[in-house]
Amino acid sequence: MRKIPLAAGLAVLLLGAFWIAGNMGDSSSREGANNGGSVQNIKQLVADYSSHKLAAGSASINSRELIINAGTGGEQSYALPSDEFFVSIAPYIENTHPCATHSLTGCQGELKNQDFQVRIEDADGKAVVDQQVTSQSNGFIDLWLPRDQTFTVTIEQGGKQAVSELSTFEQDDTCIASMQLM
Repeated sequence: MRKIPLAAGLAVLLLGAFWIAGNMGDSSSREGANNGGSVQNIKQLVADYSSHKLAAGSASINSRELIINAGTGGEQSYALPSDEFFVSIAPYIENTHPCATHSLTGCQGELKNQDFQVRIEDADGKAVVDQQVTSQSNGFIDLWLPRDQTFTVTIEQGGKQAVSELSTFEQDDTCIASMQLM
């Protein structure tokens, strides 16, 4: 077995690290599905920032991209999947906040770590979501829905219900904090 000199091994390691760092930079000009299987990676990034497994100065998500500001390293953006739209819903009883673009690191909902029955139907009445979900520690329910459609969302808990229309077009909101359970 041939040994590689330490300096050569370190050089290869550093070049690999620089290549990886360069390819993880601003991906906003690339389609999420074209990032070498990164659709799942982007969804995992969203989930990790939303659940606070990852920390950042700020992390927000609009209809087109995930934007992360680490504070010291500048801002990075990642294109979202072309066929899926991210939306985060915070059902509430008494307290809410006005919001349009969801902050994965800042938005706080009233009903944290609670179970809800969520049903989302498309314009034809077909259920795209029909399941019990638990809100996260920030009080939000994160969902990925088909793009460019209008849905009816029904959220129920303890005999209370909220029904609202939601759409997933280019300029639509990703933060829904207007569904009051009554």
